[in-house]
Amino acid sequence: MGIVENLDAWSPSIRSRTAIRSSKKRNFVDPSIAVSSLGLSPEHFRQDFKTLGFLFESLGIRDLKIYSSAHGGIVSHYQDRYGLEADGVLHLEDGRYALIEFKLGAREIDEGAKHLCRIEQLIKEFNQSESQVPLPLPTFKLILTAQQYGYRRDDGVLVIPIGCLKD
Repeated sequence: MGIVENLDAWSPSIRSRTAIRSSKKRNFVDPSIAVSSLGLSPEHFRQDFKTLGFLFESLGIRDLKIYSSAHGGIVSHYQDRYGLEADGVLHLEDGRYALIEFKLGAREIDEGAKHLCRIEQLIKEFNQSESQVPLPLPTFKLILTAQQYGYRRDDGVLVIPIGCLKD
């Protein structure tokens, strides 16, 4: 095992093949290795929230993979050329799946929720326009955050502190 692993792309047929990016995404197995190798301190992240956000996402992906593996879960990602993305898509063996975004702060939650709801809307539109077997809707949409409290938004998106994954 290395320090970086690939995260497969989820490629449902809700957009044309050229619109969905099918390349793998690289993810740190343990983001603390990156922090240590770069010699970064907590003070550094007071100024560099973007890097902290990438590391937080990497930590969240790692945790999702570990905790869901006991239930046969696998984690992928979704991104299209229009900028629509889900940082993680958690798939279970029975066909259920969840769309997931990782957001450190409260200001980013609205944008993440809009992405998740738009992907769900694309799936609904696809199911209405196609005569083949419909693609199931996500079981839930989730934003994992560093905030203290969890809640359900009016649009149905769950906002949960990352520390709740261990329970």
